[in-house]
Amino acid sequence: MKTFVISLFAILAGTCSAMAAGAGCDAFKWPVTREQALFPAAPAAQSGADLTVGQAMDFALVAVDTISFEIPPERAPAAGTFGATANVTVPPEGELQFSLSDEAWIDVVQDGHAVKSTGFSGVKTCPGIRKSVRFKLSAGPATIQLSGAKKETLKVAVLAPE
Repeated sequence: MKTFVISLFAILAGTCSAMAAGAGCDAFKWPVTREQALFPAAPAAQSGADLTVGQAMDFALVAVDTISFEIPPERAPAAGTFGATANVTVPPEGELQFSLSDEAWIDVVQDGHAVKSTGFSGVKTCPGIRKSVRFKLSAGPATIQLSGAKKETLKVAVLAPE
């Protein structure tokens, strides 16, 4: 009986692990396969860089207390965390999706005001991609504010939603 219980536990544990692995990146509300393709070859970027729709960048973050954000982040970053700013030119279609490789807060600022997100999906079981956030924006320039990151690097992809 003891062997049967141990074997049953091992089978159940293996099934749970397989289910968790299967849930991984497929657990996002929308596909993240483009990000998975872009992130490994993302070029290095510093705070203030220009993002291009359809590409990803690997940001070297700096201490949040050294960044001059256009407006204060919606969620105040904890002391000792990191962040960066970036610029993007929003195409006429206007809807953009920003995906981050790790935990961090993202604000999008246009015309001096924070733009509320229209969609959010976050998954802790997808290797290399932590969250993806969508915004409906006006065509033209926008500022991306990243804050609250616990690590000094963060990959960011900016894409048109699928």
